[in-house]
Amino acid sequence: MIAARSALFLLLTAAVSSAHAEAGSRTAVKLWETAGFKNPESALFDSEAGAVYVSNVNGDGTAKDGNGFISKVSPDGKVVAMDWVTGLDGPKGLAKVGGKLYVSDIDKLAEIDIASGKVVTRYDAKDAKFLNDVAADAAGNVYVSDMATNTLWRLSGGTFEVFLKDDKLEGPNGLLVEGDTLLVGAWGVMNDGFATKVPGHLKAVSLKVKSITSRGDASPIGNLDGLEPFGDGTYLVTDWMAGKVLSMTADGKAAELGNLGQGTADLGYDPKTNTAFIPQMKTGVLYGYKVE
Repeated sequence: MIAARSALFLLLTAAVSSAHAEAGSRTAVKLWETAGFKNPESALFDSEAGAVYVSNVNGDGTAKDGNGFISKVSPDGKVVAMDWVTGLDGPKGLAKVGGKLYVSDIDKLAEIDIASGKVVTRYDAKDAKFLNDVAADAAGNVYVSDMATNTLWRLSGGTFEVFLKDDKLEGPNGLLVEGDTLLVGAWGVMNDGFATKVPGHLKAVSLKVKSITSRGDASPIGNLDGLEPFGDGTYLVTDWMAGKVLSMTADGKAAELGNLGQGTADLGYDPKTNTAFIPQMKTGVLYGYKVE
């Protein structure tokens, strides 16, 4: 297991396979690693603050135990404040709108004032079971996935309500807004806890008409978690269960960049420096990787 984690990322070349070529040939080189986090689930790069926010579940991701917290880290991996925001339960996905940071917290969406590092509002998600990733659109609307109930929530104009509930979402996890489309990294249909007979793939939800389509031929890819754009029509994606980090095309073809072990979670990305910030929930490590 240690060897698998330390081996980390493979170099990709167009000659490896046609699937690799279609998904885009990339290299990934480790820049740094920082230990000491407590079940880090999500990382978000804030270009304005020059910081990376890391959500720490710190225990059971479904327990309302008050143990959860947010860390603040520099882009080179130095911990600025490990316990930057406290008083959360099982914080997971992160998104930023203006001076506010939004984090999912089991059945609530917490709004944090970045300047003070304080939770200022908590929005209840009635009947939610496992709020996970968070993404925002250009208008400042915030979307949250509940992978346990196949539901997407939206915070708009101060109202937090169900935006779409449909089994076709197949365990929605990673979220990314692109124009009028909400991309969804599906975990897959769960049949025993978080186990799936058929892993998930990349889906697209129309924010205008709420239609759900699969990207590509809907072939299983993995238990998808993090979803970040490279900016050229391809994406950086993580598979939590298998521990894979993937390069994926808009039509759902994927190539494996490497493996950090089970628990490789919701990553952040800085497009200016091509740096990926990847949390490993089981080992408590945050990795910085140059991905080009």
